[in-house]
Amino acid sequence: MANASNAVAVWPGHAFAAVGYRRELRAFSGAISLTLWIALIGGSCGAALLIFIPNTVFLKLVPFLILFATVLFAAGPWLSQALSTAGRGYGDAHASAGTRLAEFLIAVYGGFFGAGMGIMLMAGLHMLGVHDVQQNNALKNLLGAIITSMAVLIFALSGLIDWHLTAIAFAGAVVGGLAGGRIARWLPSSWLRGLVVAIGSLLSIYYFATLYLE
Repeated sequence: MANASNAVAVWPGHAFAAVGYRRELRAFSGAISLTLWIALIGGSCGAALLIFIPNTVFLKLVPFLILFATVLFAAGPWLSQALSTAGRGYGDAHASAGTRLAEFLIAVYGGFFGAGMGIMLMAGLHMLGVHDVQQNNALKNLLGAIITSMAVLIFALSGLIDWHLTAIAFAGAVVGGLAGGRIARWLPSSWLRGLVVAIGSLLSIYYFATLYLE
């Protein structure tokens, strides 16, 4: 229920931040239509998967999901070079089947675990060739809004959302989405990358300590 409610709460953050990043998103204009459809389908599959996972199992997965996304993002430059994506533009209509599969799996992750979706999307996009952190953040917010839209619909129909608490976080996400996109654009890329890794690391430590050391 917490994960489903979080998906509703953070939706405006992604949506409004994507609007704030209109300038950066123009670099992908007309080149990522298939990617958007993959995000839509993958997000739906991930949300549906969450409904059938027992609560106790999901809870134990939380720190690993966050840690995996954080490590993937931190290692993005090296993984990207190893996969020979360095210097290649993103959104190519003739992208390989491997790239499409990676897009789908990232979208499934986002629909399944919204709390780690932002870091996972940034990590995956970097591996697939979006090396500019500001463009990466812009596309992350657009894909996040699409993935979350489908997850919200599925979670609402399944009755997993605590609407009272969600409304409070929803209001904060609106403010964060409007202000966050502007603030992130002003931050140096190295600071933004460091901030993402730091938050992901702290969350991983917190949940490992809470779930496995108590």
